[in-house]
Amino acid sequence: MPLKLIPLPYPDDALAPAISADTLQTHHGKHHQAYVTKTNDLAAAVGLGDASLEQIIAAARERGDKPLFNNAAQAWNHGFYWRSLSPNGGRPEGELAAAIERDFGSHDKLAEELQSRGEKHFASGWVWLAQSGGKLSVEETHDGDTLAIGDKQPLLTIDLWEHAYYLDHKNQRPAYLKAVIGGLLNWRFAADNLSRGETWRYPEEVAQPA
Repeated sequence: MPLKLIPLPYPDDALAPAISADTLQTHHGKHHQAYVTKTNDLAAAVGLGDASLEQIIAAARERGDKPLFNNAAQAWNHGFYWRSLSPNGGRPEGELAAAIERDFGSHDKLAEELQSRGEKHFASGWVWLAQSGGKLSVEETHDGDTLAIGDKQPLLTIDLWEHAYYLDHKNQRPAYLKAVIGGLLNWRFAADNLSRGETWRYPEEVAQPA
């Protein structure tokens, strides 16, 4: 079954002013859609048209098929990113809050590390909150790389590509990060990922908004 574009889980103006409707319409409707379309074309050409997105990513990495890997990984990363954001981000609670306290010292210390790592990351990529072996960590991937497969389970991610913030913050990535980390991270999504203990899967059946 061909990959489909996941709808945003909130209205396109819900994250403003940190992330404007204009940015989401372009980022989701054009960038993410382009990755989905290209993944479908490239996957079908190599006999993976009916594979899950995670299977496509794994096969592309194993084969060294960079165009397919980059597009498939970016399609997955963006689906995960939309869910990593929420207009009602709040603060971590329960098991997740306890794990953050244990591994970072406090929620504020985690926020500082996400901000610092995101600011210092060179060029395009992603910064992640992940867990492996019962321990939380902040991770970075470059360009189109992903934690969709591998031994580190992603809980949240923040897109560091310029198209994620340039319309709203120009070249000021720190301002974008501060706004996102300060109130738009979806801690309920992170908690669900932690308690499930398995990496989120890109949905094969996508319900379109009414």
